[in-house]
Amino acid sequence: QVQLEESGGGSVQTGGSLRLSCEVSGRTFESLAMGWFRQAPGQERESVAAISRNGGNTYYSDSVKGRFTISRDNSLNTVYLQMDSLKPEDTAVYTCAATKTGSVTYYYRPDYQYTWWGQGTQVTVSS
Repeated sequence: QVQLEESGGGSVQTGGSLRLSCEVSGRTFESLAMGWFRQAPGQERESVAAISRNGGNTYYSDSVKGRFTISRDNSLNTVYLQMDSLKPEDTAVYTCAATKTGSVTYYYRPDYQYTWWGQGTQVTVSS
């Protein structure tokens, strides 16, 4: 069983920064591709960023490209989401997800391709 635990959410003003962390336990982290999703009230879950097993390939949604950075530290079993230049429309519950993959270079975007999910952490950006 894989457990994912997010941390780092909170409240910031427009233009501020937050760094989310997601620590993974229960499986060899290096075997997992990782992703970050978010869901605002009344909206569908959105893929925000994804990263391959080796960290060499990443994906960002158009809404966060240039402002958010996904990274991973395989020695700490942790994936990060650095969020800069935050906007009120970034307000949502952010959740990390993991999927086992044989590819070290592939990342995954759709939520149905992920097997394990964290509980989520709230990010609130005020104007």
